[in-house]
Amino acid sequence: MTHIAVIGAGQAGSALAARLRALGYEGRLTLIGAEAQPPYQRPPLSKKYMSGEMELDRLFLRPESFYEEQGIALLTGTRVTGIDPETMVITLSDGTEMPVDQIALTTGADPICLPPAMGGGEAGIYTMRSLADADAMAHEFLAGRRVLIVGGGYIGLEAAAVAALKGLDVTLVEMAPRILARVASVETADWIKALHKSHGVDIREGCGLERLSKGATGFSAELSDGATLEVDFVVCGIGVRPGTALAEMAGVEIDNGIKVDAFGQTSHPKIFAAGDCASFPWKGQRIRLESVPNAIEQAEATAGTMLGQGVPYVAKPWFWSDQYDVKLQIAGLNTGFDNVVVRPGDKPGTQSHWYFKGAELLAVDAMNDPRAYMQGKRWIEAGQSPEKGALADTSVPLKSVPLRAEETA
Repeated sequence: MTHIAVIGAGQAGSALAARLRALGYEGRLTLIGAEAQPPYQRPPLSKKYMSGEMELDRLFLRPESFYEEQGIALLTGTRVTGIDPETMVITLSDGTEMPVDQIALTTGADPICLPPAMGGGEAGIYTMRSLADADAMAHEFLAGRRVLIVGGGYIGLEAAAVAALKGLDVTLVEMAPRILARVASVETADWIKALHKSHGVDIREGCGLERLSKGATGFSAELSDGATLEVDFVVCGIGVRPGTALAEMAGVEIDNGIKVDAFGQTSHPKIFAAGDCASFPWKGQRIRLESVPNAIEQAEATAGTMLGQGVPYVAKPWFWSDQYDVKLQIAGLNTGFDNVVVRPGDKPGTQSHWYFKGAELLAVDAMNDPRAYMQGKRWIEAGQSPEKGALADTSVPLKSVPLRAEETA
């Protein structure tokens, strides 16, 4: 009987294991996760779970009975400490050696922590990546307390929104000239910044954290602009690194993550990868997507490859972020954009930002505007681009915006 091991029990790992069974794989199947819990959703951790809107049991992707019914051996609280690529034997944290025929690496990404020289490692400094992280800081979110958020990406901004809604005094620092510098336009960043300021968040751009000094009841935070803040705790959201350690141990090629081809195969013929940890070819470039849709869809495509039923994975990037009463929905990738069309929505507090490279539509950010998101997603997936002038004209209904002339010829 063949044996497949899926290493990493997150969204991608769970989806890959389930897909193997759905495609008819009848061999031995082991899903290995370092965390104590069965596979769960990560995005709500910095959103509805932290705010108390979502209970723990709603986080889990599937009931534990699913894994038993599907014949999936789920090993939680178990780390893989070694992979021998020659013998295809993996070693577990309890010393068990497990021979396998194929390996799927769905090892996700790990948060970047503050270095010890800046005060990292002290109690009261948190990252937001796992359920354990969210639970560890839950007691800190009390009205009137002071929190410093380090990092103006989506994780930091979502944590800031939860803290502000709970009545905390929130300061967010971003070392780059503006928040969301790597992922969004000036227009979107300014819109989001104004939203946070309207809720009392003190956002300091172009301002880095120099050092944290632990005191009796909190921290003194020395900032690069010369200011010193007294805060009760710190949330660090300065990014993640792909989980490549096991792949490197197995001698698998790395390129901004575990390098896979369009079918999810690594440089080793029996080792595959999917999800946040994997980089793959897309439209003539190599990308790595940190999103739930990519984790699921790439994992399911890779499962097919492992069973000899593979088809190339074609990513259709989309993302979302919940902050206060705003749902930001993003379709496409804005890499390489050189102009942005702003279109106010039909209702107050709604807007969409359309990213173009020349006349080609690349992506759309839709703030509380699901119609704009869905229309943009359809255009992008079809390789179509609307006329920019009509798109900016709100007297033209979105569904009536014409496409570029050459696309309708």
